[in-house]
Amino acid sequence: MSSIPKPIRTHDASPPAGPYSQAVKANGLVFVSGQIPADKNGDVITGSIEECTEAVFKNLEAVLHAAGSSPNRVLKTTVFLADMNDFAAMNSVYEKHFEGFKPARSCVAVKTLPKGVQVEIECIALEDSLPGKVLGRAASDEAVEE
Repeated sequence: MSSIPKPIRTHDASPPAGPYSQAVKANGLVFVSGQIPADKNGDVITGSIEECTEAVFKNLEAVLHAAGSSPNRVLKTTVFLADMNDFAAMNSVYEKHFEGFKPARSCVAVKTLPKGVQVEIECIALEDSLPGKVLGRAASDEAVEE
């Protein structure tokens, strides 16, 4: 664990749409920049809000793995929606990615998102530190103290 911030870059997720890192790792935490529904070339993926949310999670997971973390280490997410009427549909996909432990979350509607997308999600996660353990649970899913 280093207190010196380390930028994270992976070719397995959409590239940044501006002058920022896909994530930054410091002091055992991973700060993942907002991910949008775009492919590895940065081309926007269109479709239903469910398809777009799934594409966002594909990018989030790729960035988390590149940073030495994983979805089960996420502490907090922020979801940005272009239309709050998409909340229930987005949520139906979101909940599939956080079975068991549910991170803290904020969800806000915004006027517009980068590249005109419908959804963007950012997160803060713990860096994986002990193989076979996930946040607050052993691999066997028994609760453990950290």
